Amino acid sequence: MVLQKKENTERMTISELKHYKLRMQVLLHLYKNTLLSASSLSKKTHVSLPTVRSVLDELIQEGTVKIVGVGASKGGRRPILYGHTEHAYYILAIEIGHYKAKASIFNSLNSELSSTIEFKTNIDDTELETKTEETLKTLIKKTGISREKIIATGVSMPGIIDVKSGINKTIKNSQDQNIKARLSAQLKMPVIIENDARMQALGECVFGKAQNTKNTLVLNWNWGLGLGIILNGQIYHGSNGSAGEFSHIRVVPNGKLCECGKQGCLQTIASARALIEMAQERLAAGAISHLTTLVANAPSQLTVDAIITCAKKGDELSISLLNELSKKLGWGLSTLIQLYNPELIVLNGPLSQAQQYVLFPIQQTINQYCLESIQNNVRIEISELGEKSGLKGVAVMVFQQIFRDKSLDTNSI
Repeated sequence: MVLQKKENTERMTISELKHYKLRMQVLLHLYKNTLLSASSLSKKTHVSLPTVRSVLDELIQEGTVKIVGVGASKGGRRPILYGHTEHAYYILAIEIGHYKAKASIFNSLNSELSSTIEFKTNIDDTELETKTEETLKTLIKKTGISREKIIATGVSMPGIIDVKSGINKTIKNSQDQNIKARLSAQLKMPVIIENDARMQALGECVFGKAQNTKNTLVLNWNWGLGLGIILNGQIYHGSNGSAGEFSHIRVVPNGKLCECGKQGCLQTIASARALIEMAQERLAAGAISHLTTLVANAPSQLTVDAIITCAKKGDELSISLLNELSKKLGWGLSTLIQLYNPELIVLNGPLSQAQQYVLFPIQQTINQYCLESIQNNVRIEISELGEKSGLKGVAVMVFQQIFRDKSLDTNSI
């Protein structure tokens, strides 16, 4: 087995623990690099070549690692390349939003084994454990894999997350805040919890627009304004995991009441909810728009997608609303640009799908409020991964945690 139970690692001798740690290092390096030679692994782990080859032979025999091919020659014999096998182990990745969650199973080659499943839930859902269990059973049935091969679960969700303890401090009922404990007890496997915006940033960093960047901001422009921060090539958490609370910067004194309990947060004027509220107010005041016919019988059912669709058809009210909202977001982003001096800002989430209707007013506002020497250095782009970025980020996070070189106790993850 790739992973050891806690009681087994506690009974290991020092020599056995070192060997186990080396196995995990080898697996981590193969995961990060996909294909490596024994010589490269020897250099990365600072262990002799014969020892690394012995570990590789052991992992091959277990079916965890395989010989993939041969690399390019540098003057001598062409090196044998090793990589993870496709079906040795899997992880369950879950992304929880404000009203629903998405789940999928990934293998160690970062491939999804089935289409994503959605289920209704939220961060305050007292039935989250049961719904997650049922979703896992459905995915197992669809993929036909063995439950025993799913070695861990990763969950991303909105809120202030204590990654080490697995607690979401934003959940209203304090007794329900320990998501890690609740899910691990139900699923009987290690569970890792992270903030959703940081996982989208990680997904973009590994697979998307933020590849090969060092200082990037990834914004989930949705019901809130989730911000993932990449500084010096690393996901930034802050001193206690609270970095990136962009939504709750106060910008309007005595403004609208925010869900956090304070007034005038940026979220109240620049989020999807703010867009819907503005549209409803304008329509109620008699504004002429294609939106009127779409929601004639149910104004409360107005959606972001409907506004974007109408804007793309030339609807003046929809275009005006997106323009107004984008300028407010651009005002907030201009502050971040001055503080972080990023090279790239990636926009994700439903509102980013408005494309040119939001990019132009955002850039216009940044030009107005940022120092020229700073704003000329930053690009603003729309994510190509879209809704997949979060789940992909969760998968990467879980495998990196599972295979990290200090991962001797999988129950403490």
